[in-house]
Amino acid sequence: MPQTQHALAPVSGSASPPTPSPASPTEADLLDFVRRTAADSALIASLPLDPEGRTWVRLDGPGGSEAWLIGWPPGTGTGWHDHAESLGAFATARGTLRENSLAVRLPARGWKTLELAEGVDRGRELPAGRGRAFGRHHVHEVLNASRTEHAISVHAYYPPLPLIRRFSRTGAVLRLEQVERPEDWQ
Repeated sequence: MPQTQHALAPVSGSASPPTPSPASPTEADLLDFVRRTAADSALIASLPLDPEGRTWVRLDGPGGSEAWLIGWPPGTGTGWHDHAESLGAFATARGTLRENSLAVRLPARGWKTLELAEGVDRGRELPAGRGRAFGRHHVHEVLNASRTEHAISVHAYYPPLPLIRRFSRTGAVLRLEQVERPEDWQ
């Protein structure tokens, strides 16, 4: 099994993901939920904020999804990661978050290091009121780049997260560093 795969190209079209059952929330359902929840000023104000570390509260998401309200002190971020087989969405309730992502589909397994082709990087700013949804195996990092202001966001995933793969990145090289399971963060 090779340790390095080279020249992953940008995703130009998308293969159809498995069709969810009628009761399963879609990316659009998750995005609608996180936007509505981010607009709930009483809920947002109830989140305790820590000046040094992220804080979070688990929420009930739609259709059995996993949802979180997260506080981001200035200068904090997630690092590069994915959410395995889960669909996801997040919306900023306060402040501004930056998402850096890769416009490629990574192999689900069988690799430790990948060399990324040029043109796969994407970035977007998500000020309060803005959100985005994403599909399975979406690799990204989320950051509060502000030096002075906390940010707060709402996140939802379906199915509930089976695992998170964490990556390091140096230039075009992405390296799988760790696999976390729900018991590691709950």
